This record gives sequence, structure tokens and C-alpha cells, in this order.
Amino acid sequence: MSKYYNLDNILLKDADYNIIFGERSNGKTFALLKYSIQKFVNSKYTEQTAIIRRWKEDIRGKRAETIYDAVLSTGFLTEITKGKYNEIYYFNGKYYLSNWDEKLKKHVPYNRPLAYTFALSEMEHDKSTSYPDVTTIIFDEFLTRRYYLPDEFMLFLNTLSTIIRQRNNVKIFMLGNTVNKYNPYFKEMGLKHVSQQKQGTIDLYELGKGQLTIAVEYVSSTAKHKKSNKYFCFDDSESVKMIVSGAWELDIYPHLHTKYEPSDIVFIYFILYNENLLQCEIIQKDNEYFTYIHEKTTEIRHPDTDLIYSLDHNEKSNYKRRLISTVTPLETAITKFFAQDKVFFQNNEVGEIVRNYIRQSQLSQFK
Repeated sequence: MSKYYNLDNILLKDADYNIIFGERSNGKTFALLKYSIQKFVNSKYTEQTAIIRRWKEDIRGKRAETIYDAVLSTGFLTEITKGKYNEIYYFNGKYYLSNWDEKLKKHVPYNRPLAYTFALSEMEHDKSTSYPDVTTIIFDEFLTRRYYLPDEFMLFLNTLSTIIRQRNNVKIFMLGNTVNKYNPYFKEMGLKHVSQQKQGTIDLYELGKGQLTIAVEYVSSTAKHKKSNKYFCFDDSESVKMIVSGAWELDIYPHLHTKYEPSDIVFIYFILYNENLLQCEIIQKDNEYFTYIHEKTTEIRHPDTDLIYSLDHNEKSNYKRRLISTVTPLETAITKFFAQDKVFFQNNEVGEIVRNYIRQSQLSQFK
């Protein structure tokens, strides 16, 4: 097994979208940035790259200036350009192959950019510009445990549309760490089997009667090769195992250790999210009230009257979108359980689903 990730296997699929996710620091970004240089130089400095990030802060200042440094440190640029260039210079949102002129004390860049940068949060500013020579698009860190932008998937598609226009010669690469499998991208792109995908495999999806192909690679773990592993040798720590092995990261959520009877359940409501159906039970036990949330494997018996939380718009009054809400006394009561840490989960997977639902429902409140 190679110490770091390489693109060989996924490039053989010749897909339009190439989604690559796995453990942190395994070389995904390095491989794509190196690939962008190869494409540019081998095409005689014509085929350019677009680098997409979520926030404008990710493509500004030192954070942006240094993204190619790891590739440069290997001497790859000097080697592939036969000594013509020895640095990549960042200026005004663009990357240029360049030389540092020691005599003039200045950068001497090539006159066409190697790559352009885009921030989804600022995509409105890029609509009027044309990028006819961009043939590679890299969206790094598309998975996050923090906040997704409102309507982020549409912002992403609009950014792609701005770059691609009427062409069909562009390959899109989406890179992520295994930090959140309950995200807007997998659902919106119809990637239904990602949560069951095994490490070291590539799944191929064909959409639009085969016109669109999406290759999804769950990268094999390189953990045993990492010298840094000694810093994470904590016994029986599931969180650490996820970090070093590339397994999907989950927070540790409170589990219920109290036994209760069906007669202790005073109210039931449901959460429907990304094809996951959860049953939420408000329980009174020994004069204490709390909520227990678990998976539901059967259909909802009274879909026209039961309280159902779903991000999908529904005209029925029993369907709600925002889980944390004070619109009605009932919603206020449910919200208090979350505010007072009186919510317990069947397992960490269920807790992760609820956490993501709450964040997405908060972003969707004005839509």
C-alpha cells in the first residue's frame, strides 16, 4: 500500500465528478494540486484549474498563498518545467508559475494563471467572468462538521455553471475528510450508498441515462504508515480511532440507561432526514421528563396527524421544518428538552443525524 493517496484508480473511471474522501492528511489535496500542475504544463500552459472553497477566508492571505507549498517542497515543479519555474506565486485570487529573481528581488510569473480561486460564499461576484480554459475543478473540504451555507448545493452548482458555461471537457474533483456523512451533497447528488461503502473501494453512479458519471472513492487508510500515530495511542478511544483510521467521525452522544414501559411515553413525534426516519419519545419516568430518540424501521402509522419534522416543504399542518422552535407551545416544550440536555439517543449514529438535522433546519428557516 502506498504511503500517500494517488489518483490512478479514480482517473481510470473517467468520470465527470470524482468524489474522494478518507482520513485526514493522507495526501488527497497534495495529489490534486500536483495533478493541476501536470495538466497545465503538459498542455503547454493552457489547461487551467479552478479551486473552490466554502468561505472567502480560505482563499485569502497566508492560507491561500501556501496551499502549493507541499508540492513545491518535493521539487516537482522545477523538475516538470525543466528548471524554468521554481515557485507558485499567488496574487489577486490567482496562482501563477513563477521564478523569484534574486537580483531584482521580485517574482517573475508566467503571464497566464495556473489556477483561479472561488469561494461559494462570494459566488455572486464571479458570474460575469469567463474561464474557457479551466478543465479541472477542485472543491476541497466539501465535507464539514461546522456549518454549510444556506442552499449550499445550489451555490456550488451555480459556481460550476459560471466556470463551465457550455463546455463538456471539465472534470470536477470533490475532496473531503470523513467528518460528516449526513451532508447536503450526498443526498442532492443521489449518492445513496455512501454510508455503506467500504474503505478502499470506488463506486460508480450513472445519472441522466448515463450522460453523467460520478466516481466515489472511499480512500484506504494509510494510518499504519504515519509516524504521528504515537500521539494518538489512547486506549479504547473511539474518537481517536476515527481520526487515525479514516472511519466516519461521530461525536459521543448521551445514551439512555433507564428502562421504561410504553405506558411511560406521553408523546411521540418523528424526524425524517436524508431517508432516515427517527422516532422521538417524550417520556415521564419517576416524575422526570426526558426525550429518547431511536431509529424507526416501520412506516409512520398516522402520517396525516402525527408531528413530523422534515426539511421538505409540506402543506400539511402536522409537518414542521425547524426542530428548535418556539412557534407553538408544543414546539417550545420539545425545544426545552434540547436546551436542558434532556435528550438521549439510541446510538451515536442517531445523535449525528439529529445534530445535522438541527443545523440544516436552522439554515432553512427563511427558505
